[in-house]
Parts: sequence; C-alpha cells; structure tokens
Amino acid sequence: MSAKKRWKPIILGVLASLIFILGACGNTDGANPESTPSKETSGSMDGMDHGSMNHSGSGEVPEGLKAAENPTYPVGTQALIETDHMPGMKGAKATIVGAYDTTVYTISYTPTNGGPEVKNHKWVIQEELKDAGKEPLQPGTEVVVNADHMEGMEGATAVIDSAEQTTVYMVDFTSTTGEQVKNHKWVTESELSPVQ
Repeated sequence: MSAKKRWKPIILGVLASLIFILGACGNTDGANPESTPSKETSGSMDGMDHGSMNHSGSGEVPEGLKAAENPTYPVGTQALIETDHMPGMKGAKATIVGAYDTTVYTISYTPTNGGPEVKNHKWVIQEELKDAGKEPLQPGTEVVVNADHMEGMEGATAVIDSAEQTTVYMVDFTSTTGEQVKNHKWVTESELSPVQ
C-alpha cells in the first residue's frame, strides 16, 4: 500500500471529526435551550435559557398598578420593539395592550428552582416586589419578587441593579422568528419606537 493510500482514511477521519465538532459548536442556540445556563448579561437574553421565560402572559396586572393617563403609545396602537429581551423580539411590530406609569427595575437573583444566578433581568416593576411600598427603591436594595416572568422567579430574593420611573407597556407581537406572544410584560417606553 502506498503512503498516499495509507493517509487517505486518516485525513478523511480527521475532516469528519472536525465537521462534527464544528457543527455541534455552531448549534448551541436552537438544539436544546434547556441545556443552556439561565444567565443574563447586561439585560439581554444572550446565553439565557429561553425555554424558562414565560413570553406570553395572562394579561393580569399587579394590584395597585395604575394605567398611564397620556402614554406615548396608547392602548390599541402599534410600535416597533427596539430591544432583545428574547430572540426575535427586536424589530417586531407590537400592539399595545396596556400602558402603566411606575418604577421599573433591573434585578439580579438566584432562581428558587436551583438554576444559576440571573443578572440584570429586565424588567420587574414596583408592584411586583413584595412590600415595596410606593417610593422607588434604591440600587442595592434586597427584595422578594412576586412576578413569575421566568421559572424560579416568583418568591426569589433579588438585589436591585437599577431603577427608573417611566411608562411600561404590555404588548402583543409576532416575533421575527414566528412566535405569537400575548400580553408580554414589560417593555419600557425607551424600548419602543413609532411605526413608520
């Protein structure tokens, strides 16, 4: 057997292994979202367990939340989503189903179901924090979350990373990946833009 023929199966084997390895590396987003750690960075959904987020909601709002009197995007109007809380959200056209004036927070917490720490989660609002009162809370304050936007969120102890008084919106939209999302909580006013 010539040297050329001896190397041929080895080279083919190495190439096949490389293709397999590269294919596996390139398929981490859609192959099995359950296997990805539930960790947010800088408020985006990069590297997050998308399967654990409740993209659609019931439409119920927390007790004491007041509707905005004169929102930039009134109920029934449309706006473009300029944020990426989940894949396919940025660039989607949203229909406003609720507009509320409140204090909105980014929080970091460890889920009650034992998942890894979630950092800078966007968003929870004043009325979704246990015994939060009416006054805005300061970054660094420890709170208990009464919202269930994600598995393991409700009842978790969280630390407030940032606070902002603004109008928040509950929206319906079809993501750019084709998912129908109803009553998504929350999108802030700065995360929306007018439909052209």
